[in-house]
Amino acid sequence: MLSNGFKSRVVKLGLLVLSIGIAGSVWAQSTRDQQIAERLQPVGSVCLAGEECASGGATVVASASEAVFSVEATYDQYCAMCHNTGMAGAPERSNDAHWEARIADAGMDTLINNAITGINAMPPRGMCSTCSDDQIAELVGYLSGNE
Repeated sequence: MLSNGFKSRVVKLGLLVLSIGIAGSVWAQSTRDQQIAERLQPVGSVCLAGEECASGGATVVASASEAVFSVEATYDQYCAMCHNTGMAGAPERSNDAHWEARIADAGMDTLINNAITGINAMPPRGMCSTCSDDQIAELVGYLSGNE
């Protein structure tokens, strides 16, 4: 038969082994969490012009409000595909007689409103979702030859 002293030592040894195992798994989880957090860190950051960047390696870009609006470039990007070819029934930019009649009939305000809200096959803002109402008005003026 085993003595009480021996049983006590076996129990203590078992508890020691168990506590080492628990401590090891907690440490491993902590290390694993740190590794995951490190992998999820952003590789860089972007600061808008006029803002102080938090890190020295950030790239500075101009804010959207500071971007220069170009009627010609915006027309070429969003409007030319349809209005240069007449695709989907779009009035062609080169048809001066059409634009003169359309402006005389509907008025420039109606043409601008149609460009903002969309008409027939043309979606609202003619695919330029970032254009303001004033920029749409400039585009309509450019398109119709009434800049």
